[in-house]
Amino acid sequence: MSKSNKKTIIVLLLIVVVIAMVPLFTLKGAEFGGSDDAGSQAISEITGTDYQPWFTPVLETWIGGKLPAEIESLMFSLQTGLGAGVLFFFLGRYVERNKWQKKMCDKEAESPDSLN
Repeated sequence: MSKSNKKTIIVLLLIVVVIAMVPLFTLKGAEFGGSDDAGSQAISEITGTDYQPWFTPVLETWIGGKLPAEIESLMFSLQTGLGAGVLFFFLGRYVERNKWQKKMCDKEAESPDSLN
């Protein structure tokens, strides 16, 4: 690895750290809620009545109560990981297929008579 690559990587890592740390210091006392809660509150403000969801989540039905926040985070992380895995699996297959096709086309261009 050249010196310029090392410097670029170090600068990029510092930028990532700054981007991650700035909100921690600038947003003191901020509350971060879920979109479900914000949606329910907005509907209640607009209609003036208590919003009742149409259905309850499947896991909450199975366990008979509300899921702990840690379990919700775990499920979200698993969903994200599985989605990324599927996406990048197919992207990798696509890239490899293109490489294979290019390789086959190059072989045909080199010796078209060898295929017959």
